Amino acid sequence: MNGYDLTKTTEYGLDKPRSINGFSDLELSIGSLHTLLKSFEQKQDVMQKMLEEERERHKRAEEVGASLIKKQPQQREQDEQKPPAQKEIPKDKPPQKLFPDSALFKMWGEKLSEDGQREAQALFERYGYNVFLSDSLPLDRVLPETRDPRCLKKIYPEELPSIGVVLIYLDEALSIIKRAIRSIIDRTPKHLLREIILVDDHSSHEDLKGDLDLYVKTIEEQNPGLHITRVKHNEQLGLTQARISGWRAATADVVAILDAHIEVHQQWAEPLLTQIKADRTVIVSPVFDRVNYYDLEVVKYGPSAHAFDWALWCMYESFMPEWYALGDPSMPGKSPSIMGILVADRKFLGEIGVLDEGMKVYGGENVELGIRVWTCGGSIEVVPCSKIAHIERNHKPYMPDLSITMKRNALRAAEVWMDDYKHNVNLAWNIPFKDHGIDIGDVSERKKLREKLKCKPFKWYLENVYPKLDTWEDVMAYGGMKNIDANMCLDQGPVPGHTPIAYGCYYYGPQFTYYRGTGELQIGGLKSHTYNENRCLTDDGGRDNEPGLNNCKESHQKGMGIYWDFTQGKEVKNKLTKRCLEIINGKLILQECTGQKWEIQNIIKPF
Repeated sequence: MNGYDLTKTTEYGLDKPRSINGFSDLELSIGSLHTLLKSFEQKQDVMQKMLEEERERHKRAEEVGASLIKKQPQQREQDEQKPPAQKEIPKDKPPQKLFPDSALFKMWGEKLSEDGQREAQALFERYGYNVFLSDSLPLDRVLPETRDPRCLKKIYPEELPSIGVVLIYLDEALSIIKRAIRSIIDRTPKHLLREIILVDDHSSHEDLKGDLDLYVKTIEEQNPGLHITRVKHNEQLGLTQARISGWRAATADVVAILDAHIEVHQQWAEPLLTQIKADRTVIVSPVFDRVNYYDLEVVKYGPSAHAFDWALWCMYESFMPEWYALGDPSMPGKSPSIMGILVADRKFLGEIGVLDEGMKVYGGENVELGIRVWTCGGSIEVVPCSKIAHIERNHKPYMPDLSITMKRNALRAAEVWMDDYKHNVNLAWNIPFKDHGIDIGDVSERKKLREKLKCKPFKWYLENVYPKLDTWEDVMAYGGMKNIDANMCLDQGPVPGHTPIAYGCYYYGPQFTYYRGTGELQIGGLKSHTYNENRCLTDDGGRDNEPGLNNCKESHQKGMGIYWDFTQGKEVKNKLTKRCLEIINGKLILQECTGQKWEIQNIIKPF
């Protein structure tokens, strides 16, 4: 089945009574009874194992100590009423810090034993967050209230669409998955929550098999009206495919596609469902509070739009001025894109193509969805009264270098959706427009989908949805800029700093140079957004003969020379001072032109 199996969990129990005909049937029945008893014994063994693990968790919780776990408000009130305890004089010296350079122990684990440190560090390296602590926390822990006070006064309709929640995981920690499931069940109205769909993208950890199966069975027994569906990939297909598998398995009116390392807040679903009930073409997102990877405490995040740069990396950004003019931060705000977590009308998401199945592993698929939704008849909103706490990993164990697939997926999305602006993605990644050697796969089906849906051009999207994205229309050339005579490259130099240098060519970020149609030479990367300023190579005409690297707008206002004459393979001369950019004895200087030649990696337009 396309690399995955879909199974519904079922109730354990004896078959209905039936008559026994003959000795062979009796043997068969006895055999079946023996099998059932054997199965029951195995389940008892598993239950015993879980009880032992629970006792071990409590033991570890004591070792971690109350100081490592954030107390609930009720506990603090009780503690304040108690007389202050006398500090015990430690009999032994504090445990030695075994991993002083580990990100896990920078702000956590001060009093953890050396054995505890070893276990915690091993789990941290495996998962990217503090599993040692997670295993000792209650599955139904109370989250702090982080919503705007106005949200608490809102009343939502009783009649709302049903919701199915998809949780995606790959070798996630068992206690993290359990807590996610628990929070969804406890904080979603029963009459709205139709199903939970667990999508396993081919995990290898043993505890995600029998132990998770038993936990799911327990949840089903406690919640007889709730359907829990398990989808297991037979091979690792990546995040995009896992989300599509979850959508395919869903049956509810609305599908919420979430990560498994989350906890939902109280009343998270109702604000989202209310928006979708009013407009089935809107795709919505909650606001994500951050869960620290080291101490698992929740950090409040305010509402922001979901945006991206030309490399298609996700980022947070302010809403458009119209949202702030409302004066009510509890109101939904329009967003040009969406992060990986999304909630949508299930059928509408299918009508517009769900997600691009040609995307690999991670990255770009959410930006592609955002552009497609807006240009093909829908919209995207961030809903501040819906909050989800999301663990921000220190590292992603399944893929240490995300840029490999991110670059490939970004080029794929650009080819389908960005029309004449698609090469801005090449610019952002500093790769040639042609013959870059990256296989983006077959995009013919996605282009047919775009035609079928009669989607608007990308220019419309830039003008009406995301005008903050700089179009970069006047970039003439880009890449490393090399002095042929000195065999060295232009480099932005130490940061922070305003003095460019000559350095051996390695053609990476600090050496990325862009020659604009205005004559500006911008070094060290090009800003994707109109609200950010680039840094220009400048000649202030001073006697020190040193070029500068300064804010373009401010430099122009101060009368500095920021415009340069340049032809590929020839000199670089400042239009204002008539001095040339040259390299003498390894030093970048400005002086009377001697004919030194420069070349830049990639030419876009003749100049």
